[in-house]
Formats: sequence, structure tokens, C-alpha cells
Amino acid sequence: METYRILIGDDHEHARQAIRLILESDPTFEIIGEATNGQEVVELTEQFMPDIILMDINMPVINGLEATRIIKSRFPYVKIIMVTVSDDVSDLFEALKKGAQGYLLKNLNPSMWLEYLHSVARDDAPMPKEVAWRILNELNQPTKPAVETILTAREQEILSRVAQGLSNKEIAAELYISEYTVKNHLKNIMQKLHLNNRVQLTRYAYEHGWVQPRNTES
Repeated sequence: METYRILIGDDHEHARQAIRLILESDPTFEIIGEATNGQEVVELTEQFMPDIILMDINMPVINGLEATRIIKSRFPYVKIIMVTVSDDVSDLFEALKKGAQGYLLKNLNPSMWLEYLHSVARDDAPMPKEVAWRILNELNQPTKPAVETILTAREQEILSRVAQGLSNKEIAAELYISEYTVKNHLKNIMQKLHLNNRVQLTRYAYEHGWVQPRNTES
């Protein structure tokens, strides 16, 4: 039977004791160490190379979020599960951005803990939809400045109008340029963004926040 070596990081003795009781009921999991602050978690990770770390978010010296970032940058294969009393999505969102594989609430039933740990160990634990959606949106944000540096101001105007469904003739009329000029701009835009047609341009513009609301007032 495959076993998973676990490191516990929590500054409260009662919390660590509760985690130990849960893990010791399942021979699949072996506790290899305990830490009382984020710095200790980092040091013990380097010393013992655990498979999974159960990490409290709020710890002294270095908090769990920063410890997660450091560990995942040095040991990306280590799975980190945040353990918290709060279901605040913002904290969990930050933890996942820093590389954590998931989270557990301290008030969950022990059987749910074990089931979730097995899922994480097998790499099939689902991510909450709300958190996944926020991560997707967050990951899309940094691409916008890159587009600004790639496309000229005029190209940005044209891309926005393409996404709004305007034809080349309508774009030309709005921007007071010729249709021929619009076509050339579109060729340049598609080449820069490695896209092939207006449908792809429209999708790209929506995904990267380049669609400006049109004034529908008469």
C-alpha cells in the first residue's frame, strides 16, 4: 500500500493534535514532522521532503501564504493544502495563486478530511468553481498590458470595434479612415496576435477585456 508523508504546519497545539488524530486513523498517511510557524515549515520541507503539507494560513514569522510561495518555488512537486477556520474565498484564492493544491476547513468531519486528502494525493481533487473562475480572470489580467505594447492605439480601436460586430465599412466611417486602411490594420493585428480571422479576434478581445461598451442612447 502506497503511503504519503505529511508535514503539519500550525502554530496551535490543539489544532496540530486534532490533525494528528485524523491522520493516525488512516495508515495511508505518515506524519513526518510538525512546525509552529511558516519558516519552520520551509526548513522542515527541505529537510524531510514531504509529499503533502497541511499548512495553516495564519502563522507567525512567515504566514502560510508566503511559506507556500517559497516552498512551491523550491519544491514544486510538494502538494500543499491550506488548513483554515475560515472559508473566506479571498484567502483561499491567494493560496491557490501561490501554488497550493487545495484547502480544508478545520471544522469539517474527519471522514471528509481523509477523503479529500486521498483525492489530492491522487491528483483528482476538484477546485471550487468560484475560486477557479476568479483565478481564470486573474490570470487573464496581466496579458492586457502586453497587448497595449504590441498594438498601436489605432489597432486597439479597430480591435474593439471588430469585437462589437462592426464591419470594415462601419469601422472606417467611425474612425474617418478608408476601408483599405482598416483591412491593412486588421492584417497587422492578426499577425501580431497570431490569429487568423475576425471570429478569433472577437474572442480574443472579449477574453482580454478589450471590448468597450457602446453608447446605445439615441
